[in-house]
Amino acid sequence: MTTDTRTPATGREAELRVSPLELFFDLVFVFTVTQLTASLTHHLDVGGLVRVLVMLAVIWWMYDAFIWLTNAMPPSTHPRRGFLLTGMAAFLVISLAVPHAFDGSGAAFGWAYLVVIAVHTGMFAAAGVTRGSVLRMGGLNLLIALLVVIGGYQQGTVQLLLWTASLGVQFANPYLVDLPQFHLHAHHFVERHGLIVIVAFGESVVALGVGASAHTELTPAPVLAAVCALAVCVGLWWAYFGHDDDERAADRMAALDDERRNRLAIRVHNLGHYALLLGVILLAAGAESAVAHPTHTITLPQAGALAAGPALFLAANAGIRRAFDQGPVLPRLAAAVLIAATVPLGTALPAITQLAVTAGILVLTFAYEERRTGRQRSEAAPDGPVLV
Repeated sequence: MTTDTRTPATGREAELRVSPLELFFDLVFVFTVTQLTASLTHHLDVGGLVRVLVMLAVIWWMYDAFIWLTNAMPPSTHPRRGFLLTGMAAFLVISLAVPHAFDGSGAAFGWAYLVVIAVHTGMFAAAGVTRGSVLRMGGLNLLIALLVVIGGYQQGTVQLLLWTASLGVQFANPYLVDLPQFHLHAHHFVERHGLIVIVAFGESVVALGVGASAHTELTPAPVLAAVCALAVCVGLWWAYFGHDDDERAADRMAALDDERRNRLAIRVHNLGHYALLLGVILLAAGAESAVAHPTHTITLPQAGALAAGPALFLAANAGIRRAFDQGPVLPRLAAAVLIAATVPLGTALPAITQLAVTAGILVLTFAYEERRTGRQRSEAAPDGPVLV
């Protein structure tokens, strides 16, 4: 960026707050996650999973690009708000097209995606970024949009290959647009991604409601299953927010130079959070089935989704913590392995058993972490009374 956002007196970065419009914008993503979850729930097989993997990656990449955009260009004027609302409307159309994106709605998905890219590139061009970087980004984004639009008019394998090819261009994009030219406000950037994670957890709660609605009478079994599923969500929330990891991550990023900060942002907040969101979607799909049939066994794909979701979330969370030198990570990786091994519980025993065991593993894991952290603090504390 060409503008120095540090205060003259202290040299510290000026505070950038998340605006209400950005929060409103994030609510559209709730619908996107809901649609992807519904698509996976109705097509819980290898083909359905691959389609969700590709659609989530295509959508998340540009959605995350709007977080970069509002970080560089806060929606503080009416024209900026108008363009951002246009992008919001285009994301809504994309979400509406998700359930049938591979069998009829691909063209609508593609053209809405082109609008998203046009708004993003146009606003970045006015944000003070060097012209060379904007031209390179705009050209690559246009290629991505063309692949998505053309793919939208195809079906089956051809469509999947074209949309997957667009992902290859997306992954190369940050390394071809001169990332050091972008100055990220670390605290705003980290806060926006934390809010997205909370939004995704909200989708999990919605899935619990959908599963419970399958019962004409709300008996103790579905209630207990829903509470266990909520406990799993709380456990994943704790993994992300329980130790103020987001605040410490923001402080760590703020201390880096632009190039290292931006590289870390791509690795952690784009790729890492893609894995987190996928984990939540898998959990929501599996939990919906388990709450709908708490006293019966569920299918192998349903039990697999219920186990893979939390396991993937914990593994991605451990990787993110490792990137910021935050620990411990081994207990979370061990918990991910144990949760992944709960699949037979769902296929051989009532589904509520798998939910309860998963929740129990998370409780024990974080209880162990708290005890270990408390012991380390005690050992590090100086001898003698502490005055508060």
